[in-house]
Amino acid sequence: MHRRRFLASTLATSALAMGRPGAAQPAAGGAREFYLIRKYSLVNGPQTKLVESYIADALIPAVTRMGLGPVGAFSLAYGPETPVFVALIPGASVDALAELDLRLAQDAEFMKAAEPFWSAPASAPAFQRVESSLLIAFEGWPKLTPPPASATKAKRIFQLRTYESPSFAAHVRKVEMFNSGEFEIFKIAGFHPVFFGDALVDTRMPKLTYMLSLNGVDELDAKWAAFGSNPDWKKLSSSPRYAYEPIVSSITNLILTPLGASQL
Repeated sequence: MHRRRFLASTLATSALAMGRPGAAQPAAGGAREFYLIRKYSLVNGPQTKLVESYIADALIPAVTRMGLGPVGAFSLAYGPETPVFVALIPGASVDALAELDLRLAQDAEFMKAAEPFWSAPASAPAFQRVESSLLIAFEGWPKLTPPPASATKAKRIFQLRTYESPSFAAHVRKVEMFNSGEFEIFKIAGFHPVFFGDALVDTRMPKLTYMLSLNGVDELDAKWAAFGSNPDWKKLSSSPRYAYEPIVSSITNLILTPLGASQL
């Protein structure tokens, strides 16, 4: 218990130090969620089947029993390297996500289902590497919002975008831009925003990550053109508060397709 309180306190203090007042406090529209993003780097062959089975038969059922979710599970369709699977796990508390593996190891049902993945030998590893990021939802978008197509398993894709900034000051202003009107511009352009998260723990900082959903890749260009031509976007992006210098130094853009077991 003391360890969990210390962890939550430390993350809140870190967020405050980076100029994000109240980053671990409830937002006006409700408590802000936390997100754990896991990227499984694989090689073609047995690893892909093993990890997809692990996510479907062990991970998603276990975290659902813990009261976490809805869980997104995706395959990287377009990005710097494939195959990669991505798991997105939302939670109401930071400790539930930070201690996820410890809790999973205490779940007998999970351990039984996860055994081929969990205990894969060095001669036949289950994955190449697993990368994890811990994020907190933006104040203006405090909860993950599944697209309507998720309920019916209709055709859909997801765009996962990450923005790195050249300084913490620039990062704070970029987050502020989203909270100052970008959410509505995305919706007007025809996107379905899923989540927006500010990185608390990651190997590359400062950064933010957000996810959009749409019906297919063929819609991407038209919807981004609509976003870029929106008068509100032009006004916001040209504001001296945000256009005084580049406040985004690097963008990572991934196109994901949902795995069969995905709850998103």
